Amino acid sequence: MIVVAGEALIDLVPQGTGALAPLRPVPGGGPYNTAVALGRLGSPTAFCSRTSCDAFGEALLAGLREAGVDVSAVQRGPEPTTLALATLDENGSAAYSFYVEGTADRLFTAPAGLPDGTRAVSFGTCSLVLEPGAGAYEELMRDAAAQGVFTALDPNIRAGLIPDADAYRARFRRWLPSVSLLKLSAEDAQWLGGTPRAWLEAGPSAVVITHGGDGLTVFTRDGAEYSVPGVRVEVVDTIGAGDTVNAALLHGLAARGALSPAGMAGLGADGWTDLLRFAARAAAITCSRAGAEPPYAAELTGP
Repeated sequence: MIVVAGEALIDLVPQGTGALAPLRPVPGGGPYNTAVALGRLGSPTAFCSRTSCDAFGEALLAGLREAGVDVSAVQRGPEPTTLALATLDENGSAAYSFYVEGTADRLFTAPAGLPDGTRAVSFGTCSLVLEPGAGAYEELMRDAAAQGVFTALDPNIRAGLIPDADAYRARFRRWLPSVSLLKLSAEDAQWLGGTPRAWLEAGPSAVVITHGGDGLTVFTRDGAEYSVPGVRVEVVDTIGAGDTVNAALLHGLAARGALSPAGMAGLGADGWTDLLRFAARAAAITCSRAGAEPPYAAELTGP
């Protein structure tokens, strides 16, 4: 079981140009997209979050169940669902503004324990910014790491939600000793400061950096560095692409029995290159269709 912990929200995606373009509501949130992608790839997956009892909350849970994700660890509340208004540029890249005050996912509380059979827990995005839920997710991360559970982190920076950038950067550095795999975009890496080698020294066994259409690079604890190019597709939008990379990496590591520091250390050049290529193919499929629509296992060849 791979557990994904974090927010589920509704992306409002414009169906045209201009401030008053019609908006299409679609399920979203980095952790939510990661959980759906894992389920579609065939990994046993559970989602750990807090969702609203409103119609959007019901739709979010329905999407998880349809992907085969276990939702028994999802907390429920009467508060509204978080909304994220997406703005797309001419290349399909998305920027977001958020409606988060008083929403259900902010009131997440740390569970007493993880589901039986948990092999890995994935964290990231808004859930690690918005209090009081952020503190609860951080507690869950530290507890999982202390129990020897593999932890993955994708900060997925949304700068507009971070009131104190320096405080967040310091908090990020404090997370690193509890992180097994750090994945982030090149833009996130630049915003956070530091280097992959410095982050590796602080805790993670591997750091994966995505470069949009230019591919992915992994830096490993033993000093190795491997890169693969992106897969060329006609981009509709990039919503959910990084989340698909998260899921593909976790799925591929699980398939290789490498959800551990020792397992990742044993992958070598061939293992990492194959895994990064798989993640690049998966992300390219997501980019080729509107909204966060990650691929199913049948659309990819080999883990």
